[in-house]
Amino acid sequence: MAEFSFNARAFCSSLPSQPGVYRMMNVAGQVIYVGKAIDLKKRVSSYFQKTGLGPRTQLMVSQISGIETTVTRSEAEALLLENNLIKTLTPKYNILFRDDKSYPYVVLSGHRFPRLGFYRGALDKKNHYFGPFPNAGMVRESIQLLQKVFRIRTCEDSVFSNRTRPCLLYQIKRCSAPCVNLVAEDAYREDARDAALFLQGKQTEVLESITKKMREAANFQEYEQAALFRDQIQSLRKIREKQFVDSGRALDADVVACIAENNGNGRVCVNLAMIRGGRHLGDKSFFPQNAEGYDLPSVVEAFLAQHYLNRSTPHLIIVGEKIQREALQTLLAEQSGRKVAINSNPIGDRRMWLDMATENARLALEQMLSRQASQEERLQALQQALDMPGLGRIECFDVSHTLGEATIASCVVYDNFSMRASEYRRYNINGLTPGDDYAAMRDVLSHRYHKITEGEGRLPDLILIDGGKGQVGVAQEVLVELGLNDANLLGVAKGEERKAGLEQLIFPGKQKPLQLPKDHPGLHLIQQIRDEAHRFAIYGHRAKLGKSRTSSSLEQINGIGAKRRQSLLARFGGLKGVLTASIEELQQADGISRALAERIYKELH
Repeated sequence: MAEFSFNARAFCSSLPSQPGVYRMMNVAGQVIYVGKAIDLKKRVSSYFQKTGLGPRTQLMVSQISGIETTVTRSEAEALLLENNLIKTLTPKYNILFRDDKSYPYVVLSGHRFPRLGFYRGALDKKNHYFGPFPNAGMVRESIQLLQKVFRIRTCEDSVFSNRTRPCLLYQIKRCSAPCVNLVAEDAYREDARDAALFLQGKQTEVLESITKKMREAANFQEYEQAALFRDQIQSLRKIREKQFVDSGRALDADVVACIAENNGNGRVCVNLAMIRGGRHLGDKSFFPQNAEGYDLPSVVEAFLAQHYLNRSTPHLIIVGEKIQREALQTLLAEQSGRKVAINSNPIGDRRMWLDMATENARLALEQMLSRQASQEERLQALQQALDMPGLGRIECFDVSHTLGEATIASCVVYDNFSMRASEYRRYNINGLTPGDDYAAMRDVLSHRYHKITEGEGRLPDLILIDGGKGQVGVAQEVLVELGLNDANLLGVAKGEERKAGLEQLIFPGKQKPLQLPKDHPGLHLIQQIRDEAHRFAIYGHRAKLGKSRTSSSLEQINGIGAKRRQSLLARFGGLKGVLTASIEELQQADGISRALAERIYKELH
């Protein structure tokens, strides 16, 4: 038993036999574990028994220096509080799942001529939403397929309201051009209805509806229209055959499968498969932190709580483990305003979905472990090449601009054998001489590391600079000025003809650079991190450049002030619309005369 700064037996005896949440803390006052209980006295007391505790729990108990509890009215309320505390405090011994952004949807707007689009965020009752989808790629692919079959508009309202001629999508048969009345309102609404039915999984109903319209058109000898319906039917059948695994029933469910390495002693993967309208929309794999040593039911329970609370939930959740589900079902039902069932013993089609999700979890875990083994090999090789045995965390910097315009500096982070995208940062570089990369590097390093001198954050094991001796020299000056003389610094300079594999590694204060062999695993790791910093900087630079040029190109035209610029951008849905507009269309905007329209057209082309 551990030595505690409080009397554990006396503390436990004072606890009530009621539902609640407990927080365990170490000597530094940090919360290391958060748990819930139906009976606080029994649950907390169980941690201080002499037998029955696993090695991980014993280690945690040995670090406990204090416990705080909160009594709740029910187990469901305790579950909600536990989940909120875990997400806020990220305790060391709790299973932690990365809190992803909200999932994307396909939206069909409630307009007179509904718009088909990509949506992420809070749902609005006036529109129709389909999903969620496991990733943005699936949403965009679905939109493209629906455009091809049903020819629903995807343009923004500002563009739709101001069109005077059909756009390119009409020419390539991806839109029926309701903006210029080339399709009857009733016909368009039927297409929108069919698109909604298809997204709901009612493919047979859609096919029957279109087949009926095809026959009617043929009977009236409207052969061109009949041919259009025939093409729709063929496209729909191909989509149904190729795009989705179809159960034949309009089932909405999420399927959660869990696999662990080495019979539960290693890394864990949770696979989430989404079934909407009986169609398998795809799946997503999650790799929780701190899950080693936990049994699979505990991992699944943690996933369900952290993933679904405060998020849209389907009617049915299928899981592969026997879990304590009553409190979670109650909470999810209250949250969604309808019954939510958690099924841990599926049969028939539902068992097929679970088997598929389990196999995908196994494959994802194998791939992750393979990648990790490769990363471990690369990091070990780099440690040896640089003589840095403790090397783990690397922060890499790059500067991007176009002839000094829209300068952006990036910082990417490599830690624990992978890139840490959530820790990436971009820095806008302003007020410096355009094109002065040395000054930009000085600025970003000063911003990044001055907080360390104030006791915030920690210095990485290696600071990697995308640049040669000059950049490394500036970086060294900044670190010395900040009092961080012991920081490990390395520059990576492009070799002869800027070819990959010929990079030179620049150490501060050393004349001769280090050049590793092309096939050296350590060099491959440096290239990976350097390339990611470059990509991240370029992406931010282009966004900043596009934003600055969007406003400046119109501002530079004589006679275009803020009001006229706003009028043009609103009428044509942005600069892209202005660029494609004719002189006659430009003239129709508020405050734009014929002469001014001609001047705008001339300046922009």
